[in-house]
Amino acid sequence: MYHIIVNSKRVKGKNADSPEIVKSVLDRAGKQYEMHFTEYAGHARDIAARLTESGEKVRLIAMGGDGTLHEVLNGVKDPSKCKLGVIPIGSGNDFAAAMGIPEHNVKYAAQIIAFRAPAFIDYIQLSSGLRSLNAVGCGMDVDVLKRAYAAKRKGKSKYLYGFFSSFLRYKARTFAVEVDGGERKSYNGLLACLGNGKQIGGGIKLFPDAKADDGYMDFLIVDYLSKFKTFVAFAKLFFGKLDTIREVTKLRCKKAVIYPHADKFTIQAEGELYDYENCDSVTAEIISGNLRFYLPHAD
Repeated sequence: MYHIIVNSKRVKGKNADSPEIVKSVLDRAGKQYEMHFTEYAGHARDIAARLTESGEKVRLIAMGGDGTLHEVLNGVKDPSKCKLGVIPIGSGNDFAAAMGIPEHNVKYAAQIIAFRAPAFIDYIQLSSGLRSLNAVGCGMDVDVLKRAYAAKRKGKSKYLYGFFSSFLRYKARTFAVEVDGGERKSYNGLLACLGNGKQIGGGIKLFPDAKADDGYMDFLIVDYLSKFKTFVAFAKLFFGKLDTIREVTKLRCKKAVIYPHADKFTIQAEGELYDYENCDSVTAEIISGNLRFYLPHAD
């Protein structure tokens, strides 16, 4: 049985017939399924929690964007008992794109789920219990998202607006990081971001070499840059060349601790924002061999 958790807000316009397309593919494949339509913010998480509360094995398909997929993963009681998939029809589909699942090609995404066997992939888990498939970050990426959401623009243009607005106003902040139990290093920087997928923000290739099944996170730290260098650096993002900037540190690790040096701070995971108060640090670890995901190349 496939349980398809549909973000109802995305079933409109060019995606209005997407549930029927999925049904057609699964019917032809002789698969049993049930569709669950969200009714409020956070409902995808609640549905996933209800479907996995028994601890039995389950197939869950997130039909939406990165946010819907993020909610479903974080609602799952035990990822080792879950086979997870995505039908990308959201405004941001970065993880699906990194996995080779083109956005808004509903028929193809449904065929992957119907005819491919899932393969093990990694995910990031924070000390708070939060899970992330694609990326976790703090700093300018959070500021960009806050400004993008506040603008209430549609489509990917909101991320571009958020970037230019943040570029003009965001200032470097002090923080420290500790990687794989090594020495703690301090920065006065713009960004500290961990990636399991390749891109964020609707196509910005922050981690062009990342692999979601290699047992490592890619860690990108952007130290202080002048306004001019900031513009040049983020222009290079679109070509996956940010690490050619001297002030950028690129690492691969299994565990990282971020010390924000602030009483209040916000992190983003798949574009979802989480506020922390009176928290000295956040630890992130890569979890391997615990979650199966439906991928185009998995036989």
